[in-house]
Amino acid sequence: MMNGIKLYFKYVSVSIQSQMQYRASFIMLTLSQFIVTFADFLGIWILFDRFGTLKQWSMAEVALFYGIVHIAFAISEGFARGFDTFSKQVKTGDFDRILLRPRSTVLQVLGLEFQLMRLGRLTQGLVVLLWAVNNLAIHWTMVKLTLILAAILGGACLFSGIFVLQATLCFWSVESLELVNMVTYGGVETAQYPLSIYSSWFRKFFIFVIPLACINYFPAMGILEKTDPLNSPIWIHYGSPLAGLIFLLLSLQVWKFGVTHYRSTGS
Repeated sequence: MMNGIKLYFKYVSVSIQSQMQYRASFIMLTLSQFIVTFADFLGIWILFDRFGTLKQWSMAEVALFYGIVHIAFAISEGFARGFDTFSKQVKTGDFDRILLRPRSTVLQVLGLEFQLMRLGRLTQGLVVLLWAVNNLAIHWTMVKLTLILAAILGGACLFSGIFVLQATLCFWSVESLELVNMVTYGGVETAQYPLSIYSSWFRKFFIFVIPLACINYFPAMGILEKTDPLNSPIWIHYGSPLAGLIFLLLSLQVWKFGVTHYRSTGS
């Protein structure tokens, strides 16, 4: 176990060193990540400046949702990028070499790429989250601080699980399916706003199929101590981030199934 962890951080170290070889490029890519996501948030600000509120939700409350999901997604993008680009390994046959090595395939694919430039999105999400916290009358306790950290980590696990499922599909489809991107990048866009504003069928999908609400909406209800329009019980607000970890563990089991049925590219 410890050897595997040491190997993974060795992978990360090598990846960071390679990215630092072109520091100007790294800085520009990081800044572009910050600017692009900031422009997205600027659109939300313009929306609230025009209409004031979104149903019963204020700008600061939506900013809380925005900050949590973008920080979580940035962490997942940075660490699980190897699964997001896994289709290249299948098409070129490089995954066959991974199978020959006496190490976990999950560990090796995770180590394929660590994207430090995701610090741009993470920083932008953190700035928005801090702004939201500063503008909300929240009585902070250790429980609430733990809850917001659990929501971010649970979100990182959830998005990483989606990347793993996307990579697993490549064993049969070879190419990564754009349909999955509707859940990852589209899911980020969805979670920027309170789940209660969407239609019933849409809410159920992101609660019971892809539990995005469990790592953003429900924890935010616990942090805000606001009456949930969906009438969810209080215990869900505090226990729901675990859904992200459970989703990741289930996704890894699906990955193992895919690995056992992999038949190479034939090239």
